[in-house]
Amino acid sequence: MSVTAGARPAPSPRPPLAGLVAASAGGAIGALARWLLTLAAPTPTGHFPTTVLLVNVVGAGLLAAVPLVPAARHRPWVAVFLGTGVLGGFTTMSTASTDTLVLLDGGHPGLAAAYCLGTLGGALLAVLAVRRLVTAADDARARDEGGDP
Repeated sequence: MSVTAGARPAPSPRPPLAGLVAASAGGAIGALARWLLTLAAPTPTGHFPTTVLLVNVVGAGLLAAVPLVPAARHRPWVAVFLGTGVLGGFTTMSTASTDTLVLLDGGHPGLAAAYCLGTLGGALLAVLAVRRLVTAADDARARDEGGDP
């Protein structure tokens, strides 16, 4: 794209206020839920971070199911609230990365590799499980209502 001298590019459209509020509120709820789970089932340093792994795997599966929620297909702010907000705040790649580095620094390369691969593999399996549970009728209904099954 070329810009002529003195011409300014068009400003980016601002996201709707409802989307910003939905993402923020959902993010707070999701992050709080994750924090409470990690308080309830903490991982001692040098041990396998089971809680965060399960949070990320469950979150990936739930994110794959968001398009199946009728309200998320009919009201964009609901999809933003659930997907970007709640599940974005609930899941955490930054903690997974930090946990992996802590395991490596602590001299546990096998656990670090298992954790890293387990997080990725588990998340992919969760998404595939959701896809297996979705019927052709669910797919058609979601497509007809503007979802992305």
